[in-house]
Amino acid sequence: MSGQNESPYYFVPHPSRHPISAAVGLLVMLGSVAFWINEASWAPFTALLGLLWLLYTLWHWFGDAIGESEGGMYGKRVDVSYRWSMSWFIFSEVMFFGAFFGALFYAREIAMHQLGSLDYKLIWPDFSAVWPNIGPAELVGHFKSMTPWPVPTLNTAFLLSSGATLTVSHHALRDNHRNKAIAWLAATVVLGVCFLFMQGFEYYHAYNELNLTLASGVYGSTFFLLTGFHGFHVFLGGTMLTVVLVRMIRGHFTAEHHFAFEGAAWYWHFVDVVWLGLYVVVYWL
Repeated sequence: MSGQNESPYYFVPHPSRHPISAAVGLLVMLGSVAFWINEASWAPFTALLGLLWLLYTLWHWFGDAIGESEGGMYGKRVDVSYRWSMSWFIFSEVMFFGAFFGALFYAREIAMHQLGSLDYKLIWPDFSAVWPNIGPAELVGHFKSMTPWPVPTLNTAFLLSSGATLTVSHHALRDNHRNKAIAWLAATVVLGVCFLFMQGFEYYHAYNELNLTLASGVYGSTFFLLTGFHGFHVFLGGTMLTVVLVRMIRGHFTAEHHFAFEGAAWYWHFVDVVWLGLYVVVYWL
């Protein structure tokens, strides 16, 4: 938000087609995914069509918001509204990941020990409550668990470094050193891309060398759900930062008004914190 007026009134945009357009894209995409899971041959194509329609809608929707911001239509009331909205959005993401961490805790500390107790010895006498395991009935194939070295540790270094470069970029923008801010923000995006590349390599290693898949019992499902959704959030955060980088190169933002940068930075730091929790709980414990 580079242009900010001092009007005491709250800016109200004109009626827009974007919400209903986005809803249609989501309906087509998610409905197609449901049919895709049930092996409908046409579903992958309609899912792709829905995704492309959604991205097209978001491109124009965010473009309108950027135009309004650069046109000086957003005052302090809108700025406060954006800050509260981003805060609640990040809170919802905390609850989202909290559910997955809770599922992992329940499986490891409650369900597994119950299945290994004396009450279940008559049913599964050979079951050992050691994490990870293939379950009491041994319905899944044997696999090896993921270790913290080298890929997860390298990815931790990438994300922690990206948090530092992003902070340097923010301070440079606040000091009106635009070229320095652009350079450090570009470094942040590159580190995010490195993280995603290494996670892709990790998944390839897991599937082809460790026999660790999404179907590898509760360990495999929780591992891929936690790390996969986190990787998706890294992709989203990197996309936000890339848009901010392009806007900064085009001369958007001032030292005083740059909430788009700040909102993306909040999200990126949240992603960093979640990864630290994953790194300790999933790879070390």
